[in-house]
Parts: sequence; C-alpha cells; structure tokens
Amino acid sequence: MASTAMTLRIPDDLTPAIRASAAAAGLSVNAYVVRAVRRAAVLDGARQLAALGLRDDLAGEGDSL
Repeated sequence: MASTAMTLRIPDDLTPAIRASAAAAGLSVNAYVVRAVRRAAVLDGARQLAALGLRDDLAGEGDSL
C-alpha cells in the first residue's frame, strides 16, 4: 500500500491521550491516528449519503446509518 508522509500539529494537551490510547489499543501512534482518520472519513461519507435520502437503498437488513 502506498502512503504519503504528512506533518500534523497536535495540541500539547492532546498528545498524552493519543499516546496512551494507541498503547492501550496495541497500535503505534501512526496506526492509531490513521485508524481514527479512516473511521471519521467513512462516517462522514455515510452521513453525506444519508443526507441525500439514500438511507433505505444503502442499508441492508439489520443495518442502519
């Protein structure tokens, strides 16, 4: 998988929580942040589709957006 290096400016007060959460999840800080960003992007996309009124077309039995 190709990747691009990015520089993020994380507030000093948030850094310990990110490091602790990554460690608790057994992930590197990089993997933890990538997972969080991926989840946010998927959720944002789902919300945009739901706003278009496609909720019933996209949800399978037992699924909901």
